[in-house]
Amino acid sequence: MAKKKRKQRHRPAAGHEPARAATIGTAERTRTVRSERKDEVRRARETALRRIRRRRAIKRAAWMGGLGAVTFVAFFLLTRVGGPKPIPQAALAAASDAGCGDVQTPAASAPGGIHLSPGQSHTYSEHPATSGPHDPSPLPGDPHVYDAPVPETRAVHNLEHAYVLIYYRADGPDALQQAVVDRLASLARAQDKVIMAPYPNLPSGTSLALAAWNKLWECPAAVTADQARTIASGFIQAYRGTSNAPEPRAA
Repeated sequence: MAKKKRKQRHRPAAGHEPARAATIGTAERTRTVRSERKDEVRRARETALRRIRRRRAIKRAAWMGGLGAVTFVAFFLLTRVGGPKPIPQAALAAASDAGCGDVQTPAASAPGGIHLSPGQSHTYSEHPATSGPHDPSPLPGDPHVYDAPVPETRAVHNLEHAYVLIYYRADGPDALQQAVVDRLASLARAQDKVIMAPYPNLPSGTSLALAAWNKLWECPAAVTADQARTIASGFIQAYRGTSNAPEPRAA
């Protein structure tokens, strides 16, 4: 039998293998370069994004810090309590013309926070009282004007909270003129931390008494409506809501 001829495989011509290898190597290098460039672009983009985020964070922190500072300043300005102020010259002049005395400081020492039992009575050494033991409950801030005397132990608690009390004589030959009462009532209603009420035990010769914590200004019945308003306004300006009282921030 005749032998079958073995089929010979085709082999690349000599010199073709190196060329093919070079082509493959070039392609791989190209892919590597492209990959490296993509990585560089990605890293640059990430770096830029980090910078943007950092700048935004800094701006946000600065804005929040500024807002916090503004809030703090506003809170400080709204809640700070100043000391008593000088009584305006106009009030002093009106008081002199009306025959009022000087502003008195009745007690050598006037500590606050001395509470009685609820409803307990107390005899004060001076009238009207401007400091001392007092009822745990002050008078409410409204109404500002009372037609009848108020419990003095509660009124003293208001004085401790930096209120001003306008007391007047309502009866008798030295009663304060109705025009003066009306003018002062109008003033009291327009003011925070000001209460007006009749006081039956004012000293002889006194028809109007202005009280703050450990401060007292007394005037006779001859005071006119204009004088009384000027005097009371000056007293309120000097002492109402100030650190002259032990608890000026309390309502």
